[in-house]
Amino acid sequence: MPSTFTPLGTELMVTGEKSGQWGTLTNTNWNLSEQIASGYKVQTLNAAGTGINTTTLPVVDGGTGATLATRIIILGAVSPQAITGNKTVTIPIDVENWYFIKNSTSGSFTVEFKYASGSGSSVTWATGSKDWKVIYAAGDDGTNPNIVEVPLGMTNIVDDTSPQLGGDLDTNGFDITSASDADVDIIPNGTGDVNLGADTIQVGDNNVNCTVTTQGTGDLILNTNNGTNAGNITLADGANGDITVTPNGTGDFVVAGTSTQAGKIVMSADTDDSGSFVASFQPGVLTESTAYTLPLAYAGTSGDVLASTDAGVLSWTTVSGGTSWQAVVTGTTQTAVAGNGYPINTTANVCTVTLPAGTVGDEVSLLDYARTFDTNTLTVASNGSEKIYASTDNLTVSVEGASFTLVYVDSTQGWLLKDN
Repeated sequence: MPSTFTPLGTELMVTGEKSGQWGTLTNTNWNLSEQIASGYKVQTLNAAGTGINTTTLPVVDGGTGATLATRIIILGAVSPQAITGNKTVTIPIDVENWYFIKNSTSGSFTVEFKYASGSGSSVTWATGSKDWKVIYAAGDDGTNPNIVEVPLGMTNIVDDTSPQLGGDLDTNGFDITSASDADVDIIPNGTGDVNLGADTIQVGDNNVNCTVTTQGTGDLILNTNNGTNAGNITLADGANGDITVTPNGTGDFVVAGTSTQAGKIVMSADTDDSGSFVASFQPGVLTESTAYTLPLAYAGTSGDVLASTDAGVLSWTTVSGGTSWQAVVTGTTQTAVAGNGYPINTTANVCTVTLPAGTVGDEVSLLDYARTFDTNTLTVASNGSEKIYASTDNLTVSVEGASFTLVYVDSTQGWLLKDN
């Protein structure tokens, strides 16, 4: 019986045949086996202009060198080979083998690897695909065998439950997203931090309110220069929007200080504004807001306070620590000064006290020193157009032992009795 051959060309000799040739033929078979296991071959495809787009990989029975009987195949050329049409590479229908094959062609055309006949599956390099593929020619059907691609590595990173990078991750212009409304968590190990090395960090979906919060009960802390607090934190709104600070429940808005420096709020003028600052207070119990205009400059004395007019204009005002009582007045006239008190002695004559120009909150105190107002009266006169109880008339006091304080309230009522 003569020798037979496997689909890849290995010679199967019959006992008693090939006398004196077994050594040579056996060595050829061994060389062929090594070639099938790890051989490398560059296979040029039918060139453009030949009219043939199919390249057949034949078997060489009992010999080495056939592309079909190698493990690693370069289709095209190392350089690579330029093709001008879709190409097909075929193998005999009975071949069963593993292949590592690279498409080394140039041009936007497909290359298909398939059996020479039958309707079994094949493997195709798409246009622009020039990569390696692991291919198994199954030889699983005598009529319609299949050729399948074995994926190189993982087809999806989900297959690796603890993947690690060996270098920087370049997203190549793509986003890091999640599926089914799931969160994207970045969780450093232990005391590690998440460092975002960008000049601008954008959060939130387009045109949707954004919330920055902590996961637990801890505070949200903003600081600068890696925690050294050397630098400013600026909150800027867009399109003339407000910046609102809303404490929870009964919480307060607190500007905290240090052991050596009190907390403070500093308001700066617009560089091209010659007017004043405006602070608006809107307590929940009021039905309308009240706007107070703050003075830009301060030219008073230490200890001054801000006083408001009925129009909401604030000014710096000196407030004394109570009434400053003066020496007993015995003359017929006295010009009063706001904040002062005057004992008036009318034993020898009547007396007229002229009130100062009024500023809201000003007070003047007067008392009957000798209990003689009933015999020699005290006259209290306004200053120019100032009023006393909404009148420009003088106030006459003729009650023995009278003692009272006048307070200036506004330009309508003028001076009113605070007590009597």
